[in-house]
Amino acid sequence: MNTNKRKLLTGPYLVWAVGFIILPLLMILYYGLTNDSGSFTLDNLLAIADPIHAKALWESIQIALGSTLISLVISYPLAYILSNFGEQKSGTIIMLFMLPMWINFLLRIMALQMILANTGILNAILGFFGIGPLHIMYSKTAILIGMVYEYLPFMILPIYNVMCKIDRNVIDAARDLGADTKTVFMHVIMPLSLPGVLSGIIMVFIPGISEFVIADILGGSKVLLIGNVIDQEFSLTNNWNLGSGLSIVLMVFIFISMAIMNKYDKSGEGQMIW
Repeated sequence: MNTNKRKLLTGPYLVWAVGFIILPLLMILYYGLTNDSGSFTLDNLLAIADPIHAKALWESIQIALGSTLISLVISYPLAYILSNFGEQKSGTIIMLFMLPMWINFLLRIMALQMILANTGILNAILGFFGIGPLHIMYSKTAILIGMVYEYLPFMILPIYNVMCKIDRNVIDAARDLGADTKTVFMHVIMPLSLPGVLSGIIMVFIPGISEFVIADILGGSKVLLIGNVIDQEFSLTNNWNLGSGLSIVLMVFIFISMAIMNKYDKSGEGQMIW
């Protein structure tokens, strides 16, 4: 394929990238670093130190870390078990994890709302056994459950992908040298699976720290995350400067996280497969 044909094929993507990625980012940078009169200022960035904004950011970090940790605890042993299954059997189970992702995001969260509600399916089942009711809705717990439910596949898939690529000859060699199952797992499998773990952490933590839709639906007005603050600045108060400034602060977290991932996963082994 000659150079002219390559340029022609990349043209639509370049138009898309400029119109929907580069220009919006430039707008955020402009509004975040200027005031109402268009003068340069850092006040919009420093506004993150405001008690309300700082608390919302801290709440977001806590919930994002919590959902990431829970997803990792669930995903790692599951990915390890699946990697030891046959390709057909593990592929079927992976497909079951992917099926909910084909349904609209809002529909999934609203369905979860029906399950966790005070008069929902969960409490109905618990009531049948004489337990409860549990008041989960409109709390941090509900948001945490929603985020784990939403982002769990993004933790499982990269770990599973890396574990499937581990050379079984290396494991057999370790066993031939006298290593027991625990030693093989701790000193062979875990180190080789770290790129997938790191990628999974990034893929869950990054969207988690900026999440606001799940917090709106499952947390109500009782839990305010930094994503909700930014959303309100744009949609309610129409303060694009402050909303953009807070968005830039979040982008700093993203860039730092991506830098860490690129440093420890240079080969790209932790990328997801679909």
